[in-house]
Amino acid sequence: MNAVIGNATQAVDAIADRLTRINWENVYQDLDSYGSALLPRLITPEECTALIALYPRDDIFRSRVVMERHGFGRGEYKYFSYPLPELIGDLRNALYPLLAPLANRWNETMNIAARFPQRHADFIARCHTAGQLRPTPLMLQYGEGDYNCLHQDLYGEHVFPLQAAILLSAPRRDFSGGEFVMTEQRPRMQSRPEVIPLGQGDAVVFAVHNRPVQGQRGAYRVNLRHGVSRIRSGSRHTLGVIFHDAS
Repeated sequence: MNAVIGNATQAVDAIADRLTRINWENVYQDLDSYGSALLPRLITPEECTALIALYPRDDIFRSRVVMERHGFGRGEYKYFSYPLPELIGDLRNALYPLLAPLANRWNETMNIAARFPQRHADFIARCHTAGQLRPTPLMLQYGEGDYNCLHQDLYGEHVFPLQAAILLSAPRRDFSGGEFVMTEQRPRMQSRPEVIPLGQGDAVVFAVHNRPVQGQRGAYRVNLRHGVSRIRSGSRHTLGVIFHDAS
């Protein structure tokens, strides 16, 4: 049975089981300290292959973006349409409730009024009521020489402060280069870079925009951006899981 289109109940159970094996205390500590955290082997190589095989299809995507035309870098990506492929919807629904408490704590610390419900469906309903109707999960495709400029995925008034990226291709086998990169800008300081090494099926959870940092005079916000360094050979596919929808 197709790992992406297959039995929904089995897929939800499989993702939930993998998430229970992750040390979430360490994940939350890394997110608090660095703005990113690794979720190793979140999806299987077979699921990665099945997802990559979806990319040539036009019927399941709502739009295609050629990055060079917009000054975003080089390469391209496609946004999925609703209904999402089951594995992607399951990832969105299973990850969100594990991240919502941290998102609420961050917003409280940064004096941001928005609070997030425990169920992803309730948050999506809030987005849709505000006119943010377009799904944001996407797949990115890079070839030799391609890269993704540092950016933030902000699509409307309602923004969930964390997102995930899952590497679908195998480093050293399918491509070289193409590291996931983040920068963090603190007030009156130069930007701090962070490179997160990923294997096939690994996910990185990271801050979309801001995160709180505790200073001598209390907490303050730091600004984060993410991107991908130049692909030196081969091709690289990534799945992006963004929890808010776009206007």
